[in-house]
Amino acid sequence: MNRFDSGSERARREIEHGRIISRADTEEIWGWNTPAGRLRARRRGEMIMLKAGLQPTMNVLEIGCGTGLFTAIFAQSGARILAVDISRDLINKAVVRNLPSDRVQFSNVPFEDEKVEGLFDAVVGSSILHHLDIEQALRLIFKLLLPGGIMSFAEPNMLNPQIMIQKNVPWLKERLGDSPDETAFFPWGLGKQIAAAGFSDVEVIPFDWLHPLTPKSMISAFILLGSVLEKVPMIRNLAGSLLISARKPAKKR
Repeated sequence: MNRFDSGSERARREIEHGRIISRADTEEIWGWNTPAGRLRARRRGEMIMLKAGLQPTMNVLEIGCGTGLFTAIFAQSGARILAVDISRDLINKAVVRNLPSDRVQFSNVPFEDEKVEGLFDAVVGSSILHHLDIEQALRLIFKLLLPGGIMSFAEPNMLNPQIMIQKNVPWLKERLGDSPDETAFFPWGLGKQIAAAGFSDVEVIPFDWLHPLTPKSMISAFILLGSVLEKVPMIRNLAGSLLISARKPAKKR
């Protein structure tokens, strides 16, 4: 079965993976809990939020919210957020963040099963699309967006040497806390898939040269270096992450 649904073997592996990593410091496993990792998370969340144009008047769907780390960043926009994840164990960790209940709702709803109800001004997420059947995910995101709505995500870049090795060597994936089926994206291929799904204003922008294990004393220097490398043609394509955004075309009058 290629499609991702909650009854598939792939989905069961993702649920079991969530159970395993929830028993430890999940954000440390993901690299978000070091001094450099916290700065990366803040920047990534703000970039996703900016591309989506989040504001208090908006209804937003976050898919693959995990422990709610990025939900907490998105919530600072004042938007109303439905944050879903296939892992009950990770949702349990998100709930204890005690984010404002009048604006943030966490739900153990498998996005891929088409059980999310409603239409949204934006659909957002961090490091989730590479866990899913991308064509199916794009179709569902398109369906859930209001006309003129925006999708905004950050995902791993397969052109980055470390990412390429990590996502393609099974024993290394397991050691570094990846799920068995997750992958990464080549920017040009992903852009074409998004456009083929009916989206307009497609952008896939490489970013992020700050490694989570960067020593605290060297963080400022690496941030400066990264800001330069993100502007250098060709070299910028090797950055660790991709900032992805696109719009569902508004209905013609």
